[in-house]
Amino acid sequence: MKVGIFVGELPESGGSYTFESELFHSLVNCGAGSGHTFVLYSWNQQPPPELSSVQHIQFVSLHRSLKERFRAKLSRTRARLLQKLQNPRINFQKEDLYQNFILDSLVSRGIEITWSLTPGCLTMELPFITTVWDLQHRLQPYFPEVGTQEQWNKREQFYTTLLKRASFIIAGTEAGKSEIERFYQVPTERIKLLPLPTPQFALNAPLCKESKFLEKYNIPNNYLFYPAQFWSHKNHVNLLLAVKWLRDKYELVFPVVFVGSDKGNQPYIKQLVAELDLTEHVTFLGFVPQEDLISLYRNAFALTFVSFFGPDNLPPLEAFALGCPVVYSEVSGAKEQIGDAALLVNPKKPEEIALAIKSLSDDKALRQTLVERGLARASQWTGEDYVKGVFLILDEFEAIRRCWTS
Repeated sequence: MKVGIFVGELPESGGSYTFESELFHSLVNCGAGSGHTFVLYSWNQQPPPELSSVQHIQFVSLHRSLKERFRAKLSRTRARLLQKLQNPRINFQKEDLYQNFILDSLVSRGIEITWSLTPGCLTMELPFITTVWDLQHRLQPYFPEVGTQEQWNKREQFYTTLLKRASFIIAGTEAGKSEIERFYQVPTERIKLLPLPTPQFALNAPLCKESKFLEKYNIPNNYLFYPAQFWSHKNHVNLLLAVKWLRDKYELVFPVVFVGSDKGNQPYIKQLVAELDLTEHVTFLGFVPQEDLISLYRNAFALTFVSFFGPDNLPPLEAFALGCPVVYSEVSGAKEQIGDAALLVNPKKPEEIALAIKSLSDDKALRQTLVERGLARASQWTGEDYVKGVFLILDEFEAIRRCWTS
């Protein structure tokens, strides 16, 4: 079949960019034997350099100049006015220019199904495969980023339409699959289970001079690492309270390094850092390039990923691959994703988070055991495994799609 794919995430978007990049490179490496042809759509004018020697992936740029867009809109308006003059009873319909442009491009190239690497789809006018990472607006609607009337309605309308019309939906865990069935009544046979893959940048990371890296950012040793954009659900607050509790009760001082762009909650977190008298111990690095992210994992005492949202999160897998022990929120689906390779904690309880960190400090054997389990877990499921799982979904649908013409 001919499969349409869109790539367009920016590095600053964090995990979604990492995930999209991982699947793209896996498709380049193993897509030739799939029996399908892939058409990559992008707003970029030039194709990725990886496609220069690849036959199974075609490239289509969706970029159009302002002049081209104006001409196209003028042409459509002229045609509609002429139609109105010929038949005055015809009512003008609101036109979604973006959707029409995308659909025309897909149909003209014979696309039979689209596959969205991240949640969403190119168009619902053709069969499509999509993915779901979380439905937290249904489970935890009190967080402002999902719970305001505007945001909740936007997400609910998006998922109600998307999931009920999707040909197939990819979920990363059984917990995630059951939530799709529970909230949107999607038949179980249309939901496929493909675990989140460990990114290759972490699995195959080159060695680097760590001492120079620490000097570059002026980072102390023995720090706790938390790469997460500053949303309220990321739970920076309870991690900071845990760090303060360790200092006050046990005189254990753990520096904290935060990485991630601000989504509106960072000023509040910085204010709390000052109120807790942790200013000397907390570093805000903002967005960092991937090569620095590797060193941040490798040098950390532990990854403390205490987000309230799940079940699919990439940082624990990245930490596993880079030999960094993990303290992880016990959210729905967490045990499926990480097995016994991390310490699970209640993200609502700072003392529980603190005691997990302390156990890694007190018990060196436990810390080393988690590192070894993490390395083993990281290698179990890669981007190529995920992509090959999608090939099986495409094979299944091909028997259906052959029943009608384009």
